[in-house]
Amino acid sequence: VQLQASGGGLVQAGGSLRLSCAASGFTFRSYVMHWFRQTPGKEREFVATVGWDGSSTDYADSVKGRFTISRDNAKNMVYLQMNSLKPEDTAVYYCAARRRFVIQDYSSGYDYWGQGTLVTVSS
Repeated sequence: VQLQASGGGLVQAGGSLRLSCAASGFTFRSYVMHWFRQTPGKEREFVATVGWDGSSTDYADSVKGRFTISRDNAKNMVYLQMNSLKPEDTAVYYCAARRRFVIQDYSSGYDYWGQGTLVTVSS
């Protein structure tokens, strides 16, 4: 089983990045996919989630209207399009998979985690 996140980098405030997460070794379409982020000294924070078929999504208030999560079940990929980036978006971003889709409850129950990709937004 593997979740391989990529697409991070250095971008100026107001810019955009697209993160990708490639899944392998499990039945991707049976899992709800999530993005989290973490900065040093802080707990990992929920960013976005997308349901099994891509029709249901949810976002943290801090990224609503700026970030868009999507998935491609044919390619076993999940994406996070990040626009209007702010310095406070700087973090390591992780993708994660769990079977349940539970709105507003992202605290536990994850089966798989990716290794993270670093996003740095300069002011």
